[in-house]
Amino acid sequence: MADFRTHLGVAAAGAAVVAHGGWQVGLWSAAESLPVLALVTFGGILPDIDADSSKAIRLIFNLLAVPAVVAGALLLQGHLATGSLLLACGALYLGVRYLAGALFARFTVHRGLWHSLLAAALCGLGGAALSHRLFAQPAHLAWAHGVALALGFVIHLLLDELFSVDLTGARLKRSFGTALKPFDWRSPGNSLVMLLAAANLLPWLPPWGPLLGLVAQGAALWR
Repeated sequence: MADFRTHLGVAAAGAAVVAHGGWQVGLWSAAESLPVLALVTFGGILPDIDADSSKAIRLIFNLLAVPAVVAGALLLQGHLATGSLLLACGALYLGVRYLAGALFARFTVHRGLWHSLLAAALCGLGGAALSHRLFAQPAHLAWAHGVALALGFVIHLLLDELFSVDLTGARLKRSFGTALKPFDWRSPGNSLVMLLAAANLLPWLPPWGPLLGLVAQGAALWR
């Protein structure tokens, strides 16, 4: 299994290529490439949200707390006075950073359901829905944000699988196949819950047309 620094470095390198390449071919502007860069990089460490390492969980939930506070401020600013809004945002930050982090660490198993393509799809759909509905991004950019997050996630899974192959000894380690899997075979019930959560995002997603256009442009660029 690759360590945290390796995941972060490889994801950041991949993010730079994707963000710059998309800018060069006109998929987004120079300014719009920055969120893409950040999302691919963040997606590259997101699967370690279930890791036993306190460093990984601490960093990931610190990063998750920031958009949670921004979203809370946007939703509550018309309903609360300034002082109450600041208190609510502070409570939201502490809740995501400490309470959510502790609960996630308590009830997840490393290399379980969160290390799967189903989880990558859920994160991608969630990213696109938040970008479009909460941050009012146009459909093509919202899908770009969702795809960027899912792409970083898949980079992490691929890297874990590559590190499961011992090339010097020409053998597969015991961890092979535990990262890049469709869903968690050992926990079909939890996998079904995650699938239902992804399905519930469908009404909140941007129109599908821009996604198909983005995929077509990306495939043409790859060729």
